[in-house]
Amino acid sequence: MPEQGGTRRDEDGQDGQGGVKGHMPGAAIASATEAAAADAIPAPRASVEPGVRSPGTRRSVGLLVTLILGGLTAVPPLSMDMYLPALPEVTDALHAPAATVQLTLTACLAGMALGQLVVGPMSDKWGRRRPLMVGLLIYIVATAVCAFAPTIELLVAFRLLQGLAGAAGIVIARAVVRDLYDGVDMARFFSTLMLISGVAPIIAPLIGGQVLRITDWRGVFYILAAVGVVLTVVVWRFLPETLAPEQRHTGGVAEALRTMRGLLADRVFTGYMLTGGFAFAALFAYVSASPFVIQEIYGASPQTFSILFGVNSVGLVLFGQINGKILVGRVSLDKVLAVGLAIITAASAALLLMAAGVFGEVGLVPISVGLFVLMSAMSLCLPNTNALALMRTPHAAGSASALLGTSSFLVGAIATPLVGIAGEHTAVPMAVVQLACALVAVGCFMGLCRPWQRRAELKGEDS
Repeated sequence: MPEQGGTRRDEDGQDGQGGVKGHMPGAAIASATEAAAADAIPAPRASVEPGVRSPGTRRSVGLLVTLILGGLTAVPPLSMDMYLPALPEVTDALHAPAATVQLTLTACLAGMALGQLVVGPMSDKWGRRRPLMVGLLIYIVATAVCAFAPTIELLVAFRLLQGLAGAAGIVIARAVVRDLYDGVDMARFFSTLMLISGVAPIIAPLIGGQVLRITDWRGVFYILAAVGVVLTVVVWRFLPETLAPEQRHTGGVAEALRTMRGLLADRVFTGYMLTGGFAFAALFAYVSASPFVIQEIYGASPQTFSILFGVNSVGLVLFGQINGKILVGRVSLDKVLAVGLAIITAASAALLLMAAGVFGEVGLVPISVGLFVLMSAMSLCLPNTNALALMRTPHAAGSASALLGTSSFLVGAIATPLVGIAGEHTAVPMAVVQLACALVAVGCFMGLCRPWQRRAELKGEDS
């Protein structure tokens, strides 16, 4: 018997490898012309709120909505990665130790984690657009204050607020995807979003490195504030509401807590949530430590670091497309996830051996190769854990998205300061944290998700 929230199709992660047709619930086709253009798209379940543009057809509106959702998911890497080349400069400018400066990353991560717990249930109650607009406006203000922060304490505080507000884009983008798609189509769409949002970590450190050529670290926050303004205008003008009024939750905080408790009671959902969360923490161990590892330990310039970071992000995007275009629909999502976890674990172990000097003195190239492999394998894990978890929660996409995001950013926020615990002159702490997170992710997948057990149960029911 499936556990809470599961369905027969969801248990295997896809519908007989053939996929599940994407659907567009939450809005009606607004006119006869739009209806004719919809071709074979299933009829939506309900009409949108008055004055809110209908999602319409994938052909006419889908690309624009996809780009907007990609932009929303790009907010976290933009907020984190543009700032990375400036970390050593912030250390000097504000006369703070490296461990304290890394708290600006931790504060932003913690804010994104906690903010999702608030915004997710809000979006289930009031729809997707209103909480998103409020979050974007607060993000702009917090980012502008960061640009003028005179002390490290004030910078940490407003990075926390920046993360709290930026959480709206992350959680609501995932909830919108769950509103629009199901099954294998959802996994494919998450991989498409990774292509779009993956451009952000490629160009963000490059932009940050170039900004440092003409101005100081404060210029990075000026640019982030401008990005927030543009994104706010685009969302207000073009992003439709995807959650119909009759599908919204009417309860308050108590109902939201009950919903989340019910989601966490589903062992399989919790397993995918923790698997993705610890894989994400291994990624952010790299994000927070790499500026010091690449620049301070191996002597690279901010521009060289930016190029290497961009190359790693290319791997993230490339393997994301292999996942979405080739593997999904042909190979079980659980099998792809297992392979990704195995690669992450092997890459983390290799990095630890190199950092510890087991292979003697290694240069920048071997370390960069190990980091490239680790980053690339993330594309086989993160989209699929999100899809497999959200397949089990069609009734509370916002709350489920909040739990997925909160767990990821919370574990990432805890792991981030640990990478600098031994100072700026060794990469061992980074590799230890990455390997530990990878092993815990594997344990959660094997111990809680147990995909082989669910497949055996389904075969027994079929026979």
